[in-house]
Amino acid sequence: MTLHRSLVFFFLFLSCFALSSWALPLCSDSRAPLEVNSTLSFCPYKGKTCCDTMEDSNLNKQFQAMNISDKGCASIVKSILCAKCDPFSSDLFRDNSDQQSVPILCNSTSSANSTKDFCSETWETCQNVSISGSLFAASLQGRVGAPANNNASKLADLWQSKTDFCSSFGGASSNETVCFSGEPVTLNDTTPDKPPPGLCLEKIGNGSYLNMVPHPDGSNRAFFSTQPGIVFLAGLPDQDSGGVLDVDPSSPFVDLTDEVHFDTEFGMMGMAFHPKFAQNGRFFASFNCDKSKWPGCTGRCSCNSDVNCDPSKLTPDSGSQPCQFQTVIAEYTTNGTSSDPSKAKNAKPTEVRRIFTMGLPFTSHHAGQILFGPSDGYLYFMMGDGGGGADPYNFAQNKKSLLGKIMRLDVDNIPSASEISKMGLWGNYSIPKDNPFREDKELEPEIWAVGLRNPWRCSFDSSRPSYFMCADVGQDTYEEVDLITKGGNYGWRVYEGPDLFHPESSPGGKTSAKSVNSIFPVMGYNHSEVDSSGKSASITGGYFYRSETDPCIAGMYLYADLYGNGVWAGIETPANSGNFVSNRTTFSCAGDSPMKCSDSPGSTGLTLGYIFSFGEDNNKDIYLLTSNGVYRVVRPSRCNLTCSKENTTAARRNPSPSSSPSSSASSCYRHMNGFHGSSVVLLVSLSLILLVLLV
Repeated sequence: MTLHRSLVFFFLFLSCFALSSWALPLCSDSRAPLEVNSTLSFCPYKGKTCCDTMEDSNLNKQFQAMNISDKGCASIVKSILCAKCDPFSSDLFRDNSDQQSVPILCNSTSSANSTKDFCSETWETCQNVSISGSLFAASLQGRVGAPANNNASKLADLWQSKTDFCSSFGGASSNETVCFSGEPVTLNDTTPDKPPPGLCLEKIGNGSYLNMVPHPDGSNRAFFSTQPGIVFLAGLPDQDSGGVLDVDPSSPFVDLTDEVHFDTEFGMMGMAFHPKFAQNGRFFASFNCDKSKWPGCTGRCSCNSDVNCDPSKLTPDSGSQPCQFQTVIAEYTTNGTSSDPSKAKNAKPTEVRRIFTMGLPFTSHHAGQILFGPSDGYLYFMMGDGGGGADPYNFAQNKKSLLGKIMRLDVDNIPSASEISKMGLWGNYSIPKDNPFREDKELEPEIWAVGLRNPWRCSFDSSRPSYFMCADVGQDTYEEVDLITKGGNYGWRVYEGPDLFHPESSPGGKTSAKSVNSIFPVMGYNHSEVDSSGKSASITGGYFYRSETDPCIAGMYLYADLYGNGVWAGIETPANSGNFVSNRTTFSCAGDSPMKCSDSPGSTGLTLGYIFSFGEDNNKDIYLLTSNGVYRVVRPSRCNLTCSKENTTAARRNPSPSSSPSSSASSCYRHMNGFHGSSVVLLVSLSLILLVLLV
């Protein structure tokens, strides 16, 4: 019985996971649709489409070769053929692994995007019409009795009835999926969710952290890291428990400060724990090092002949030398400190393997976040344009540079040293077979997306892994949130947000707007909206809110301004469309917060200071990591906010005695990279004296 229930749960999980990855504007090759200025000549698509003019012309030639005499059937077949151009073609062809020529045809009158049974209409109109090289017959290739692909055939020759035909090609539409009704897919124009009444926060820690990662074993614990390079393992208090972070300031999980170069724009920028960490104990750190201070800081310079950059002609900022500072990804392990990695309380600061090392041309815009893809298990690495102000060498658009890019690496299959050298890789990793530029000699195979300035905090939606959101720090006017897709170009420095960007100097050359199929931001804000001077603005990316704690922000994407100028909630409308409406929202402190939310004498307000990062735990609750401490989103009623969806009784969570305490602590540190113009130096020296709470 136990095994049976486990199998049922497993298949239900797989079903939900599959559903969650659908209904996003994506082409059948997982790339984002392109923007075309006018309607395609053959297929009735304009705006965003998955076909360019050449693909449109090829579809026209394929249609003409079918030689369909019946006008009604010809019209239907043309629409089905053109479904490959639909912005939702990835969804339309989702179940047709063996019949990729035909999309899922709507065959239910309850379909969300159709009032007609298009599958039945196709059968009734075309069943006795001869079609050469039929799309439908193509799905039967290799089967006994199937016609050759170039032979004429009728639907009635291949399927005995409409029921048989629609069992092969039909499907319904729902809130999570789409089907083809003979016309370009449109989603329900449902009334968007109302903006939240505000965010209610509680303060649970005094430490200033740059990264938070939930423990991969699913427990109520999380890893926190500081910019100087210290990682702590903390027990998280249950909602409504009145507890704080359970940490031991004297016992860090691992201390990497001997390797990490810490300064205003340098430090440990990211950490990631292998999806199977609970079994293998593998984890990774992304940080900066100084080769003048540490012999292990060695790597190729990102300014080299491959990218038409001469290091001797660079004028590095802050008096440093070109590539004196490096960006590093290193692998570590808990092996040797615990026989059970999930119970490990510390790890050795000795590198198991150097995954990646690259010299930096300037002293800013390094990004550096790393995270594992939830559905593919590959390591994603966010890299800024290298700095220098306005990306003077145009690295973000340079096809041979890894600066200003998102990379996707396989750290489970490590090539030999000779293979790494032959492939020209920057370290110990291999290239996933489905990386978009693996076979493109003009672009580096590591690249997943291009055209970013300084991506500061990216996340995958835990409910829909195909939604990969990145906040990209702007230059002069605009802060943006991008929906990252395979092979996408996000415009910098041709564009800053939605606007053309005009650099003052371009020693590295320019990229024309016509040559870039830029994908524009789905959310963002102008500097003038948050600061009258237009300077103090720098975006911090967050998460889709998937917790049950605050139902009035469920499904919204939360992000903020570094300087505490605001927090925004992005609402997708229509649902699953990839289109967002963003609302700036207020935030306040719960009256029963376990720690005071403001350190100002006599102040009762909420002072967050700098909002460095967001975090998400295994319960999907959201945290804000700030210069003034660690805050968590709690139920609205604790701040006297009205949320009609809140069930105050059900919202309360009882403390779980099964969770065990763990360790974490704070350190002194400043902030991150990604500031505009002159950087603000903030050295925060905080000690944590925390209550111990079993959660």
